[in-house]
Formats: sequence, structure tokens, C-alpha cells
Amino acid sequence: MKEKALSGIRVLELGQLMAGPFAGTLLAYFGADVIKIEPPGKGDAVRGWRAVEGDTSLWWYSLGRNKRSVAVNLKSEEGRDLVRRLASEVDVLIENFRPGTMEKWGLGPDDLRPSNPSLVYARVSGYGQDGPYSTRPGYASVCEGVGGLRYVNGFPGQPPVRQNLSLGDSLTGLHTAFGILLSLFRRNNSDDSRGQIVDVGIFESVYNMMEAVVPEYDRLGMVRGPSGTTITGVVPTNTYPCRDDKYIIIGGNGDSIFKRLMNTAGRPDMAVDPELEDNAGRLRHQDRVDGAIADWTRTLTADEVLATLEEARVPAGLIYSVEDMVEDPHFQARGLFEEVEAGGKPLKLPAIIPKLSETPGRTEWAGPAVGEHTGEVLGQILGLSDDEIRSLSEKGII
Repeated sequence: MKEKALSGIRVLELGQLMAGPFAGTLLAYFGADVIKIEPPGKGDAVRGWRAVEGDTSLWWYSLGRNKRSVAVNLKSEEGRDLVRRLASEVDVLIENFRPGTMEKWGLGPDDLRPSNPSLVYARVSGYGQDGPYSTRPGYASVCEGVGGLRYVNGFPGQPPVRQNLSLGDSLTGLHTAFGILLSLFRRNNSDDSRGQIVDVGIFESVYNMMEAVVPEYDRLGMVRGPSGTTITGVVPTNTYPCRDDKYIIIGGNGDSIFKRLMNTAGRPDMAVDPELEDNAGRLRHQDRVDGAIADWTRTLTADEVLATLEEARVPAGLIYSVEDMVEDPHFQARGLFEEVEAGGKPLKLPAIIPKLSETPGRTEWAGPAVGEHTGEVLGQILGLSDDEIRSLSEKGII
């Protein structure tokens, strides 16, 4: 079995729900020893969110995978001292509490640096650690709006919509993991072995995905808004109806691809129309172009359209549900599902990319029970005896 890319890196994860913990999930998948601190009892709130089987969310099995769960009462000084001691033995700490909370507990960067100057301290919040909004509570749903994503999502003249996912949290987890890896690379490959603070705001992680909206506004005064099933300034790339009530996406916006598309759609006149030979011209005639393509797709089933366009080398694809993904042979061939035991029976989880040829990641175990590894971690890392661990448990500290 191949070694994982982050083997030997130890991470202490504090906080709940999605943004910070998803960063921990990414690191754990690729080999880091991620120790997740949870409150005793119910643990991380995500354990009870969405589809729950028994008393555990199916989401938790994915988000908590490969992590070791340590249940510690952070409201007690003894509990905070345990975390302080663990922080002196790790490479990375991830926290996603409201700014100031860790300092209030004596667990801020300045509190931990004296005993562990090489610590990479990753801080996740709604609006970052400073600025006028920093103390606001920041859930992804709100920060997706402030970060600009909601403004461009939906149909013109209608209320903005959201993806039915916690997208802002996931993007934040990705940016946090990226910042952690940059910090570890610098720490491990320079003469200066000190760690640094990684400061990630959810609204900034969304803002980082906003492509050219800032220079477009600055230079042209352009405010990009919602564009329905299309994307502003590129034609044709849209969603089209088929005879069997399915929808497909066609990306025919390359000049040569557009010619092949229109010839395939039975409109050779449009393929050679000088008004449509480049994107600027097609943009001026967007309704005519999309209408002609939709008139053609409506006469065929989705499979017929896809087969015809594949032969013509025009990018196209169905809009997949999760059922489509699980049944699709390409998803299966790419190894995008992994099976683990959860709740006493097999459970399929999504694999995590990127695929690495020499140090691939993999799921070792599903999200554990609350505090499943408390004794193991406190004994192995802090050297506590069984009697000491038992005493902490009896006092409600762990």
C-alpha cells in the first residue's frame, strides 16, 4: 500500500460544521493524522444534520472520515489545558470559531506559539480576522451573498438563487487546505522554521471565484448579473430541451466547434453566416442561435443528441443527478466511489480528488463515534495513564 502525501503531518481540528472541518477532511484523506476536538455528548452538530440514520448523519461519515475523534469540554479550564498541550505536539491547528473566541479561551496563536513556534495556525471565519465585519456571525449562506456569488446566480428579474449545497463552506475548506499546504511548504523548505497564521474568510473564498467581475466593473462600469442557463458574453453555451423531457448542456462557443454544431443541427446556413463567425457576432444574435439549437434538440432524445454531437466533436453532456453519477461507468472507472463500513453495514462515499500517482489518498474509515479515540490520543500523545484518563472522564472534562 502506497504512502500518502501528508503522512507524518499531525493536525488539531477545532470547530464544527463545514468550512474548517472540510479542510481537515482533505488533509486527512491524503494522510495527515487529524485529531478532531468535539464537545462530549452529541459532538459536532453536523452529526445530526440532513439525512440521519439512527443518531448519525450520513454526511458525517464523509466529513469525519479518517479523523480521530477526541471529546473535550472546552468550557472547562482543564479541557482547554488538554487542547493547549495537544497543540504543542501538532504541525497544524484549524479553528473556525468567531474571531476572539480562541483568545478568550487562552488558545490563540500568541498563547500557543511559545510552546510550538513552528505551528501553522489556520483560522476560518465568515469575514476574516479583522475589518469592520469581522465580529459578525458568518454562515456560508450569507457570505455567498456578500462574496458576490448569489448576485450572478439565477434568472434576470427574479430573486437570486443558491445551489442546493453549502458551496461557500466547501470553497473555504479548499482555500484553507491550500493555505495550510503553502505554509507547511515554506516552513519545511526554508531556514525559518516558524509557522504562520492562515486567515480565511468564507466571503473571500467565494469572492476568489468571481473571475473578471472586478476589472470589468473598474474599466467598463459593467455589473455582471444573473444569466439563467447561459453565461454572460459566451455564445452558444446553454441548456437545451430534448424530446424525452431531458436537458443537455452544449458548449459550442469555439468558432470551429460552432460550425460543426450548426451543420449537425441541420443549419448549414448559420454555419457559414458571416454575422455568426465569431463570438462577438453570435453574442449579438444569441436568441437566434439558441433558438435554432433548441429547435433541433427538441426533435431528438437526449441520447440521440449526445451520440450525434460526440461524432461531430461538439462538447455536450446530460445534467446528472446523483443517481446518474452512481450508475455512470466513467465515474466508476475513475474510482470516484469508495465503500466503507458505517453503522454496521457498507456505505458508499465520494472519493476525493486530485488523483496522485505515487501518494494517492484514500478513505481508511468512516467518521468515528464521538470521542472514539479520546483515550488513545491522550495516552499516545500526552502520555496520560488510564487512571488519569478515567478521572478526567468522571469529572466530565472528556
